[in-house]
Amino acid sequence: MDLHHLTATEASELFRRRELSPVELLDAVLARTAAAEPAINAVTEEWIDEARAAAAASEARFSAAAGGGAPLGSLEGIPLMLKDEQPIAGRLLEDGCLLERGNVADQTHPIVDRILAAGAVVHARTTTPEYCCAPVTHSKLWGVTRNPWNPDYTPGGSSGGSGAALAAGETILATGSDIGGSIRIPASFCGVVGFKPPFGRVPGMAPFNSDTYCADGPMGRSVADVALLQNVLSGPWVGDAASLREIAEVSGRVGSLDGVRVALCLDLGGYDVDPAVEANTRAAAAALAAAGATVVEVALPWGPDRVLETAWPHFGAVMGPFIEQIVEGDAARAAQLMPYTRAFAEQAAGGGGYVDGLVAESAFYRPFAELMTGYDVLLCPTVASIGLAAEEPCTDSTAIFSQLMTLPFNVIGRVPVLAVPSGIAPNGVPTGVQLVGRTYDDAAVFRVGAALEQELGLWTDASWWPAI
Repeated sequence: MDLHHLTATEASELFRRRELSPVELLDAVLARTAAAEPAINAVTEEWIDEARAAAAASEARFSAAAGGGAPLGSLEGIPLMLKDEQPIAGRLLEDGCLLERGNVADQTHPIVDRILAAGAVVHARTTTPEYCCAPVTHSKLWGVTRNPWNPDYTPGGSSGGSGAALAAGETILATGSDIGGSIRIPASFCGVVGFKPPFGRVPGMAPFNSDTYCADGPMGRSVADVALLQNVLSGPWVGDAASLREIAEVSGRVGSLDGVRVALCLDLGGYDVDPAVEANTRAAAAALAAAGATVVEVALPWGPDRVLETAWPHFGAVMGPFIEQIVEGDAARAAQLMPYTRAFAEQAAGGGGYVDGLVAESAFYRPFAELMTGYDVLLCPTVASIGLAAEEPCTDSTAIFSQLMTLPFNVIGRVPVLAVPSGIAPNGVPTGVQLVGRTYDDAAVFRVGAALEQELGLWTDASWWPAI
């Protein structure tokens, strides 16, 4: 396997055996980035000099550790890209928007501090749609990010740059964030792994740290890699009262699924699922059964209409005012926004009352909770369709969200969701499934995900990755 397609766990083992150095691995991903970026456009900025210095320092720490020096961080020497949305003090924070061009952050996101403290080599930041408002990744500021598997299609959004970079081999680990599927949609379209933590598991920054739909989380090329990064990100932070004090470590180790009960729901009550997505989801279910799980097909009374009716009051109370504050009532400023940003804000504004939305969210959760009294994990597709065009305008939120089976699990945001690949569609774009746990039962979805990864044998095989 090419060095740039190593998993983080493989690279860490090679580092410890002194068969690979952090400098060599960084050189490999930098070369791959230079080769792939003209076609992919997943990176907003690179920090090559700083990364080379960090990799050299990491190499020195491995040498010292071999002689009995200080213990190494869990991400020691691993190249990592950060989603551009996550601020770093003194660095640009432009949110993919012309109105933010040249803006510099005055704070650093706590997960960035944790990643650096764990020894990762941060070498670039990844593209997003404007204000992370779309399930595609294109903007007036950064242009169009394309899917390495098929450049006519989007890598998804809003963590599309992270998904594309991982699939193309431009980095080893990446971060994302998720308010309606923004980690899981790119994971599905790019054939990588992503985790939407339950609300509060990973600390966030105001105001969205108080948004139960929203979570920052890890992305990688294996379940074990995502577990490795998740264990670095999670835990309480003094700047976030919602961050949980409980430390819930997760693992990508493969174990028995004996006694594990999996609920299979193909359409969540009304999504129009493409035949290729259904076939690949059923293949994932069969793989879990082969690994020892009991898999039972079930129904849920949701569907896209009910999901949107439930979610619009929330978006109207959070994202709508956020965009209005940016525009400041100025038509000239509004004209500089992407059409999908304006459309989303306008549609959210008519979403209904916030209190009514809270009542609807509670009613929405109840059938899922009742179902899951008899199951450990719910298995369902991540996206109902087999791809969106790279330049899809995304101005009709109803039409777009009818394809995204991710939003239900932001509405009930205290559930953990692991997104893993399930196969390839006829257009060459990967498909994916979601493994959804009961509230705050993160360990269950990683246990099932690790077994599925081993049984399917897809995305950790060297032949899986796109030949771009």
